[in-house]
Amino acid sequence: VYTLFIVLITTIVLGTGETLETAFGAAVATVNNLGPGLGETYANFATVSDVAVWAGSLGMLIGRLEIFTVLVLFTPAYWRE
Repeated sequence: VYTLFIVLITTIVLGTGETLETAFGAAVATVNNLGPGLGETYANFATVSDVAVWAGSLGMLIGRLEIFTVLVLFTPAYWRE
């Protein structure tokens, strides 16, 4: 599941026209809460598109709330009770 989220965020950022280095660096940095990324995100996310920033924000939420906690929030059984 962890790897799936990294690949998903990398793919989203790649779709905005960034390089593979930037996309992967941004995904790993946001999900792992590492700080600086690679490529264009070495210092901050100011130079990337809004979609990439939103993907990074999603990665940060997933990383900070722990992956399985986020998955539980999206299961229908959780909201029925």
